Amino acid sequence: MDLLRHLRYFVTVAEEQHFGRAAERLHMAQPPLSQQIRRLEADLGVELFVRTTRRVDLTDAGRVYLERARTILASVENAANEARRVAAGVVGHLVIGCVGSATYSVVPALSRRLTDELPGVDFSFRGEMLVSEQVDALRERTIDIALLRPPVTDSALTVTTLRKERLVVAVPSDHRLASRKQLRVTDLAEADLIMHSAGRGSAMYDVVRRLFGEADLAPFVRHEVGDTSTLVTMVAGGLGVAVVPDPVSALTLDGVAFIPLRPTRTIELAVAHRTGRTEPHLRRTLDLVAAVVRS
Repeated sequence: MDLLRHLRYFVTVAEEQHFGRAAERLHMAQPPLSQQIRRLEADLGVELFVRTTRRVDLTDAGRVYLERARTILASVENAANEARRVAAGVVGHLVIGCVGSATYSVVPALSRRLTDELPGVDFSFRGEMLVSEQVDALRERTIDIALLRPPVTDSALTVTTLRKERLVVAVPSDHRLASRKQLRVTDLAEADLIMHSAGRGSAMYDVVRRLFGEADLAPFVRHEVGDTSTLVTMVAGGLGVAVVPDPVSALTLDGVAFIPLRPTRTIELAVAHRTGRTEPHLRRTLDLVAAVVRS
């Protein structure tokens, strides 16, 4: 730090071309300032200034040293500012992975909020991820935060439930059930069902199977799909009905009606990240995710 102090002293004297004015600007006495400049010149083995009774001028060596000194001081200040921004959690890069319904109902508002409050953080989103994919991606560090469906039993992850979402039935607008105010699982006994694929570990697949099992019904699964947008598109095409979280209705498509399921059933939406991560920008982002989802 002595070298940085000497550089600041030297630059100030060079700019003022006067030891007295430089000392005033540095809030110090003139003799110690002169001594420090002499010490710097001795350490370098060159004279930096030509001194007169009225002013001081830079030598050729001093002019070269001034240019480099300013560059060094600017770099140090930039590094300090960057360190402060990192510590404040306003710079960095994060990838957020989302289950299907969160892709449509959370990401638009979340991306705007993150842009407004953390403009220095570079965010990217991966939508339509299944929970198994998100858990693997968190472990492999290809995503940093996940909006997913519990349960998640991996002890390497910290999972916080943010809200419970009601289940609704997506039906084609011209379907015989489309005029109903509410539906029960038993009303779907003979309906063609569109579900998320069993082989990809979808949380909604397990939820729907459990609903039908509790009603002692065997669902007639007409189609299995890999993502929520395809599922709703197929409903709009008249290929069947689907049980989905209510936020899926944010994916508005002509030809689809969303009808409440009774009695009310819910599914949790949670945020997850690798346990032990404490980066300030990650912590601030988690707080904003929670605020957006809960609002």
